[in-house]
Amino acid sequence: MNVLLLQCTPGPERMVALAARLCYSPAGIGELREDISRKDARGLIRKVLSMGHASVLEHVTLTYGVEGISRAASHQLVRHRIASYSQQSQRYVSADFGYVTPSTVAGSPRLRREYERHMAASSALYGKMTKAGIPAEDARFVLPNATETKILVTMNARELHHFFALRTCRRAQWEIREMALLMLAAARKEAPLLFEAAGPGCVRGRCPEGGMSCGKAAAVRREIAMLGKGGNG
Repeated sequence: MNVLLLQCTPGPERMVALAARLCYSPAGIGELREDISRKDARGLIRKVLSMGHASVLEHVTLTYGVEGISRAASHQLVRHRIASYSQQSQRYVSADFGYVTPSTVAGSPRLRREYERHMAASSALYGKMTKAGIPAEDARFVLPNATETKILVTMNARELHHFFALRTCRRAQWEIREMALLMLAAARKEAPLLFEAAGPGCVRGRCPEGGMSCGKAAAVRREIAMLGKGGNG
Protein backbone atom coordinates (compact mmCIF):
# COMPACT_ATOMS: atom_id res chain seq x y z
CA MET A 1 0.00 0.00 0.00
CA ASN A 2 1.24 3.45 -0.91
CA VAL A 3 -0.42 6.62 0.45
CA LEU A 4 0.77 10.05 -0.69
CA LEU A 5 -0.51 13.45 0.39
CA LEU A 6 -0.55 15.17 -2.99
CA GLN A 7 -1.98 18.56 -2.07
CA CYS A 8 -3.19 20.59 0.88
CA THR A 9 -4.77 24.03 1.11
CA PRO A 10 -1.84 26.48 1.51
CA GLY A 11 -1.43 27.73 5.10
CA PRO A 12 -4.13 25.38 6.38
CA GLU A 13 -3.86 26.35 10.04
CA ARG A 14 -3.87 30.09 9.38
CA MET A 15 -6.89 29.56 7.12
CA VAL A 16 -8.84 27.84 9.87
CA ALA A 17 -7.71 30.41 12.44
CA LEU A 18 -8.81 33.22 10.12
CA ALA A 19 -12.23 31.62 9.70
CA ALA A 20 -12.56 31.19 13.45
CA ARG A 21 -11.55 34.76 14.22
CA LEU A 22 -13.82 36.17 11.51
CA CYS A 23 -16.83 34.63 13.20
CA TYR A 24 -16.25 36.64 16.39
CA SER A 25 -14.55 39.86 15.24
CA PRO A 26 -15.84 43.10 13.70
CA ALA A 27 -12.47 43.70 11.98
CA GLY A 28 -11.94 43.35 8.23
CA ILE A 29 -10.61 40.14 6.68
CA GLY A 30 -7.34 41.74 5.56
CA GLU A 31 -6.64 43.04 9.04
CA LEU A 32 -7.48 39.70 10.64
CA ARG A 33 -5.29 37.82 8.18
CA GLU A 34 -2.21 39.88 9.00
CA ASP A 35 -2.72 39.61 12.73
CA ILE A 36 -2.62 35.81 13.21
CA SER A 37 0.54 34.33 14.69
CA ARG A 38 1.16 30.60 15.09
CA LYS A 39 0.47 30.97 18.81
CA ASP A 40 -2.85 32.66 18.02
CA ALA A 41 -3.67 29.93 15.49
CA ARG A 42 -3.01 27.19 18.03
CA GLY A 43 -5.26 28.80 20.61
CA LEU A 44 -8.05 29.54 18.14
CA ILE A 45 -8.00 26.07 16.63
CA ARG A 46 -8.07 24.33 20.00
CA LYS A 47 -10.86 26.61 21.19
CA VAL A 48 -13.17 26.07 18.22
CA LEU A 49 -12.57 22.31 18.22
CA SER A 50 -13.35 22.09 21.94
CA MET A 51 -16.55 24.07 21.29
CA GLY A 52 -17.56 21.77 18.44
CA HIS A 53 -17.35 24.67 15.97
CA ALA A 54 -15.94 22.34 13.32
CA SER A 55 -17.38 24.13 10.28
CA VAL A 56 -14.25 26.30 10.09
CA LEU A 57 -12.26 23.15 9.21
CA GLU A 58 -14.20 22.86 5.95
CA HIS A 59 -12.10 25.64 4.40
CA VAL A 60 -9.12 23.25 4.25
CA THR A 61 -8.95 20.31 1.86
CA LEU A 62 -6.39 17.54 1.47
CA THR A 63 -5.92 15.32 -1.59
CA TYR A 64 -4.34 11.88 -1.29
CA GLY A 65 -3.18 9.38 -3.86
CA VAL A 66 -3.64 5.77 -2.76
CA GLU A 67 -2.21 2.74 -4.57
CA GLY A 68 -2.19 -0.95 -3.83
CA ILE A 69 -5.44 -1.23 -1.91
CA SER A 70 -8.07 -3.80 -2.74
CA ARG A 71 -11.45 -3.16 -4.26
CA ALA A 72 -12.85 -4.39 -0.93
CA ALA A 73 -11.14 -1.44 0.79
CA SER A 74 -12.08 1.12 -1.87
CA HIS A 75 -15.74 0.08 -1.58
CA GLN A 76 -15.56 0.95 2.12
CA LEU A 77 -13.75 4.22 1.41
CA VAL A 78 -16.34 5.61 -1.01
CA ARG A 79 -19.05 5.18 1.62
CA HIS A 80 -17.64 8.41 3.07
CA ARG A 81 -19.82 10.63 0.91
CA ILE A 82 -18.50 14.10 1.79
CA ALA A 83 -15.47 13.61 -0.42
CA SER A 84 -14.37 13.48 -4.05
CA TYR A 85 -12.94 10.36 -5.67
CA SER A 86 -11.26 9.44 -8.95
CA GLN A 87 -10.59 5.73 -9.27
CA GLN A 88 -8.77 3.73 -11.92
CA SER A 89 -11.43 2.33 -14.22
CA GLN A 90 -11.77 -1.40 -14.79
CA ARG A 91 -13.86 -0.55 -17.82
CA TYR A 92 -11.19 1.37 -19.71
CA VAL A 93 -7.97 0.12 -18.12
CA SER A 94 -6.99 -3.46 -18.79
CA ALA A 95 -3.94 -3.52 -16.50
CA ASP A 96 -1.83 -6.37 -15.15
CA PHE A 97 -3.76 -8.16 -12.45
CA GLY A 98 -2.51 -7.47 -8.92
CA TYR A 99 -4.19 -8.44 -5.69
CA VAL A 100 -4.01 -7.97 -1.93
CA THR A 101 -3.44 -10.93 0.39
CA PRO A 102 -4.77 -10.62 3.96
CA SER A 103 -2.28 -11.62 6.65
CA THR A 104 -4.78 -14.17 7.98
CA VAL A 105 -4.57 -15.97 4.65
CA ALA A 106 -0.83 -15.49 4.25
CA GLY A 107 -0.31 -17.08 7.65
CA SER A 108 -1.68 -20.44 6.49
CA PRO A 109 0.61 -22.06 3.88
CA ARG A 110 -2.13 -24.40 2.65
CA LEU A 111 -4.80 -21.71 2.34
CA ARG A 112 -2.34 -19.27 0.80
CA ARG A 113 -1.54 -21.76 -1.96
CA GLU A 114 -5.25 -22.23 -2.65
CA TYR A 115 -5.79 -18.47 -2.53
CA GLU A 116 -2.99 -17.85 -5.02
CA ARG A 117 -4.29 -20.58 -7.34
CA HIS A 118 -7.72 -18.97 -7.24
CA MET A 119 -6.26 -15.55 -8.06
CA ALA A 120 -4.18 -17.04 -10.90
CA ALA A 121 -7.28 -18.74 -12.32
CA SER A 122 -9.26 -15.48 -12.16
CA SER A 123 -6.43 -13.62 -13.89
CA ALA A 124 -6.11 -16.29 -16.58
CA LEU A 125 -9.84 -16.30 -17.30
CA TYR A 126 -9.88 -12.50 -17.43
CA GLY A 127 -7.01 -12.53 -19.93
CA LYS A 128 -8.65 -15.23 -22.02
CA MET A 129 -11.90 -13.27 -22.19
CA THR A 130 -10.27 -9.98 -23.21
CA LYS A 131 -8.17 -11.72 -25.87
CA ALA A 132 -11.37 -13.27 -27.23
CA GLY A 133 -12.83 -9.79 -27.68
CA ILE A 134 -14.95 -9.62 -24.54
CA PRO A 135 -15.02 -5.94 -23.46
CA ALA A 136 -13.01 -5.22 -20.32
CA GLU A 137 -16.20 -3.90 -18.70
CA ASP A 138 -17.68 -7.42 -18.98
CA ALA A 139 -14.49 -9.43 -18.41
CA ARG A 140 -14.00 -7.64 -15.07
CA PHE A 141 -16.95 -9.58 -13.66
CA VAL A 142 -14.57 -12.47 -12.94
CA LEU A 143 -12.15 -10.34 -10.93
CA PRO A 144 -12.31 -10.69 -7.10
CA ASN A 145 -12.62 -8.03 -4.40
CA ALA A 146 -8.91 -8.60 -3.73
CA THR A 147 -8.03 -6.88 -7.03
CA GLU A 148 -5.68 -3.92 -6.50
CA THR A 149 -6.83 -0.44 -7.42
CA LYS A 150 -5.64 3.17 -7.43
CA ILE A 151 -7.69 6.12 -6.22
CA LEU A 152 -7.44 9.86 -5.57
CA VAL A 153 -9.29 11.10 -2.50
CA THR A 154 -10.09 14.70 -1.58
CA MET A 155 -11.69 15.49 1.77
CA ASN A 156 -12.01 18.63 3.82
CA ALA A 157 -10.43 18.66 7.26
CA ARG A 158 -13.75 18.33 9.07
CA GLU A 159 -14.67 15.17 7.17
CA LEU A 160 -11.16 13.82 7.69
CA HIS A 161 -11.66 14.12 11.45
CA HIS A 162 -14.84 12.05 11.09
CA PHE A 163 -13.07 9.56 8.80
CA PHE A 164 -10.17 9.16 11.23
CA ALA A 165 -12.52 8.72 14.18
CA LEU A 166 -14.13 5.73 12.49
CA ARG A 167 -11.31 4.18 10.49
CA THR A 168 -8.32 4.43 12.83
CA CYS A 169 -10.29 2.54 15.48
CA ARG A 170 -8.99 -1.00 16.02
CA ARG A 171 -12.45 -2.31 15.24
CA ALA A 172 -12.19 -0.99 11.67
CA GLN A 173 -11.34 -3.49 8.91
CA TRP A 174 -7.55 -3.92 8.86
CA GLU A 175 -6.86 -2.64 5.35
CA ILE A 176 -8.81 0.61 5.52
CA ARG A 177 -7.40 1.15 9.03
CA GLU A 178 -3.85 0.86 7.69
CA MET A 179 -4.74 3.38 4.98
CA ALA A 180 -6.35 5.75 7.49
CA LEU A 181 -3.30 5.62 9.79
CA LEU A 182 -1.03 6.55 6.87
CA MET A 183 -3.38 9.36 5.88
CA LEU A 184 -3.48 10.72 9.43
CA ALA A 185 0.32 10.58 9.73
CA ALA A 186 0.65 12.61 6.51
CA ALA A 187 -2.01 15.09 7.63
CA ARG A 188 -0.23 15.68 10.95
CA LYS A 189 3.03 16.42 9.20
CA GLU A 190 1.31 19.00 6.99
CA ALA A 191 -1.04 20.54 9.57
CA PRO A 192 -0.18 19.32 13.08
CA LEU A 193 -2.44 21.81 14.86
CA LEU A 194 -5.50 20.77 12.86
CA PHE A 195 -5.02 17.06 13.43
CA GLU A 196 -3.34 16.80 16.85
CA ALA A 197 -6.60 15.53 18.41
CA ALA A 198 -7.69 13.41 15.43
CA GLY A 199 -8.15 9.67 15.83
CA PRO A 200 -10.62 7.21 17.35
CA GLY A 201 -12.92 8.25 20.18
CA CYS A 202 -10.69 6.73 22.87
CA VAL A 203 -7.99 9.30 22.06
CA ARG A 204 -10.20 12.07 23.45
CA GLY A 205 -12.07 10.23 26.19
CA ARG A 206 -13.94 7.01 26.81
CA CYS A 207 -14.22 4.46 24.02
CA PRO A 208 -17.55 4.99 22.21
CA GLU A 209 -17.80 1.31 21.21
CA GLY A 210 -19.16 0.21 24.59
CA GLY A 211 -19.25 -3.57 24.88
CA MET A 212 -17.63 -3.87 21.44
CA SER A 213 -14.47 -2.06 22.60
CA CYS A 214 -11.10 -3.62 21.81
CA GLY A 215 -10.21 -3.04 25.47
CA LYS A 216 -6.79 -1.59 24.59
CA ALA A 217 -7.43 2.15 24.74
CA ALA A 218 -4.04 2.96 26.27
CA ALA A 219 -2.19 1.11 23.51
CA VAL A 220 -4.31 2.83 20.86
CA ARG A 221 -3.55 6.25 22.36
CA ARG A 222 0.18 5.52 22.25
CA GLU A 223 -0.06 4.33 18.65
CA ILE A 224 -2.02 7.37 17.49
CA ALA A 225 0.27 9.77 19.39
CA MET A 226 3.27 8.52 17.42
CA LEU A 227 1.73 9.10 13.98
CA GLY A 228 3.60 11.65 11.92
CA LYS A 229 6.62 11.51 14.22
CA GLY A 230 8.44 8.46 12.89
CA GLY A 231 8.04 5.73 10.33
CA ASN A 232 4.25 5.78 9.98
CA GLY A 233 3.97 8.35 7.21
